[in-house]
Amino acid sequence: MADSTQMGVRRFGRINWMGLYTLSEREVRRFLAVWTQTLAAPLVTAGLFLLIFNLAIGPRRGEVMGQPFIAFLAPGILMMTVIQNAFANTSSSIVIAKVQGNIVDTLMPPLSPLELVLGYIAGGVGRGVLVALAIGVGMLAFLGIGIQHPLWALIFVLLGSIMLGALGIVAAIFANKFDQMAAITNFIVTPLAFLSGTFYSIDSLPPIMQTLTHWNPIFYLIDGVRYGVLGVSDSSPWLGLVVCSAASIGLVVLCWYWFKRGYRLKA
Repeated sequence: MADSTQMGVRRFGRINWMGLYTLSEREVRRFLAVWTQTLAAPLVTAGLFLLIFNLAIGPRRGEVMGQPFIAFLAPGILMMTVIQNAFANTSSSIVIAKVQGNIVDTLMPPLSPLELVLGYIAGGVGRGVLVALAIGVGMLAFLGIGIQHPLWALIFVLLGSIMLGALGIVAAIFANKFDQMAAITNFIVTPLAFLSGTFYSIDSLPPIMQTLTHWNPIFYLIDGVRYGVLGVSDSSPWLGLVVCSAASIGLVVLCWYWFKRGYRLKA
C-alpha cells in the first residue's frame, strides 16, 4: 500500500478546511485591522454621495420609478460601495503581496487553487457584507428606508461581493505594479459601476445606451438590490440572478485556472 504521506499526496482530504479557514480569517483580519479605512470611510463616502445628490438634484428631480429620488438613489449607492470594497479587498491583498515579494508565503502552503480563490473571496465577501449592513442601518435610521425583499437584497449583496471579489483577484494577478492596478480600477471598474444605473433609471437613456447597459453585469447587481430594498427595478430580478451568477462562476473559474497555472504569480 502506498504511503499516504509521500510527496504530492494531500493529507487533508479533498478540502483543506483548516488552511481555507486560516486564509479566510487572515483576509478578514486584514481589513478589520484598519476598520476606519475599510468600513468607516465607505460609510462616510456613501453618506456624502446621498447628501450632495439630494441637495443638488433631489428637490427638483421629483419621483423616479414611483419613489422619491433619495430613496431611489440609496440602494444604488449601497451596492456600488459594496462592490468597490469587495474588489479593493482582494485586489489590494494580492497585488501588495506580489510587489513586496511575499506572495510565495500564500502559494507554498498545502492549499489547492480553488481553496486559494475561495479564501481570498471570503475576505471580499466579509468586507462587502459588513459595508452593506452599515449603510443599510444608516438608510433605515436617517432616511427611514426599510427593505421590501430582504432575501433578494442579501442574494445580490453576496453575488456582488463574490463577482467583484473574483474580478479583484483577476486584476491583481494580471497587474504587476500599483499603477497597473490603478489603471484597471480607474478605466474599467469605476466606469462600469458609474454607468450601471446607480444614479438614474435606464428608461431615461437613449435606446443604444439602454442596450449597452444591459450588457453590463453590474447593472443587474444595482437593479437587483434596488428591487430588494424598494420593490421596484428596471429588469426582472430573476434575469439579474442568472446573469450575475453566470458572471461570478466565470470569474471564479478564471481565477482558479490562473492560480493552477501560476500565471503571473510564479517567477
